[in-house]
Amino acid sequence: MAGRAIIIRNAEESDLERVKAVLLDAYAQYEFLYPKEKWEQYKENIEASVTNPKVKARIIAELKGEIVGSVFLYDSSEAAYGAPELNINTPIMRLLAVKRSVRGLGVATELIRASANWSLDWGADTLHLHTSDVMSSAIKLYERLGFERAIDKDIVKEESVVISYRLHLRKSSLLQAR
Repeated sequence: MAGRAIIIRNAEESDLERVKAVLLDAYAQYEFLYPKEKWEQYKENIEASVTNPKVKARIIAELKGEIVGSVFLYDSSEAAYGAPELNINTPIMRLLAVKRSVRGLGVATELIRASANWSLDWGADTLHLHTSDVMSSAIKLYERLGFERAIDKDIVKEESVVISYRLHLRKSSLLQAR
């Protein structure tokens, strides 16, 4: 795959506008699911996450010098959601995003692998994430990579449930090549 090497690195301040563009591109596919007002609020939340001081790490993926993906890591459920009652005190992966034009090249897998490695380096045993059932292709990827449902960490919001997954880092085949 010459010329197609995915480079994973920590985002720098100068990358943040491009990270925002990747997030908006990736999540735009869900716009039709929301009433206009809710979508605008969701979009504002996505944009605000780019500079959220509670983010522990902003990991980006580059392909041929272009930022094509990103993911954010938080220390805990309190940092990620303002929800200490979830009692997640290990890293939480949020807002995994890959530009639609480069999907299928392994970018998401590499961002998840990096998130798992960084979490392990920080001394964590698990990595959590929350998603929605409408993100079915993401759920298939998470499950294929070894994430398991963590029903006890689901978040109930109004009329919906934000479903939780956890990866046991020390048992993960995702990190076997480490």
